[in-house]
Amino acid sequence: MKRRDFIAKTAMSVPMLSMFPADLSSIGREYKKGKIEKRELGKTGWKLSVVGFGGIVVMNATTEQAAARVKEAIDYGVNYFDVAPTYGNAEEMLGPALEPYRKKVFLACKTGQRKKDGARRELEESLEKLRTDHFDLYQLHAVTTMEDVNTIFSDDGAIQAFRQAREEGLVKNLGFSAHSVEAATALMERFDFDTILFPFNYACWYHGNFGPQVLEMAKKREMGILALKAMAYRPWPEGAEKTIDKAWYEPLTDKEDARKGLRFTLSHPVTAAIPPGDENLFSMGLRLAAEFEPMDQDDILEMKKRAMNTEPLFTYPAS
Repeated sequence: MKRRDFIAKTAMSVPMLSMFPADLSSIGREYKKGKIEKRELGKTGWKLSVVGFGGIVVMNATTEQAAARVKEAIDYGVNYFDVAPTYGNAEEMLGPALEPYRKKVFLACKTGQRKKDGARRELEESLEKLRTDHFDLYQLHAVTTMEDVNTIFSDDGAIQAFRQAREEGLVKNLGFSAHSVEAATALMERFDFDTILFPFNYACWYHGNFGPQVLEMAKKREMGILALKAMAYRPWPEGAEKTIDKAWYEPLTDKEDARKGLRFTLSHPVTAAIPPGDENLFSMGLRLAAEFEPMDQDDILEMKKRAMNTEPLFTYPAS
């Protein structure tokens, strides 16, 4: 099936996937009293906390602040940490803070490089900064265009560095993050990735037709599914003061609104969601995740109404 035909077909599946409450029986779940739920990550053999620690949480923090924020997450049961070189000095701050717990956690990193040599160089630099001899997951970062995809899979593309690093044991699993339906579906068609990191957000889902078709394809491939933007609200309104420095979008800052956004995402068969990088919103995400209960049909209908009155961050097709 040609890619454009697949996209057209999967776009038609939105009504089916919009019928919730979602069935979480397809994903293994683990509970410990007082801790955040853990879920299976595809076929990797790992079970991850349903909330992940995004490295931006420690960007520009002091050494003491970084250590305290990591410890808070660990105390809640978080075992999924994700970082990237583009997050300022986050790698330098996260490495020492995470070092005491490294053997017990799942550490994911990313590269924005699209060519083999650049991806290899960035991988080695990240390993050094994070004080580790391997990453549990290495990802292509923020793939958006078909030009990116084609470069990645060229003869000297980044996928060559990914394959080599896995053979050498420097990375255990391979994945990608994407910000377009076209890029995500193309990547899944071209390579057997272990994971996908993608925006699964209520407004994008219902108002933007953005997410259902990607989730369906990833689920059929038994990939580990990780979520971005669960606690996102909308783009910052034009002329509005951006009150959260570590978010390019306007996040859900009200506790009950944030709870609903996170519940919507985690009511789907995804393994984990990464809250905004603001340390206060991340702490709120930890508390909300510890109280998580799947949405019922009435909850879902409320979220659909909210979504249709909210400007989505992403749409399909892109506007």
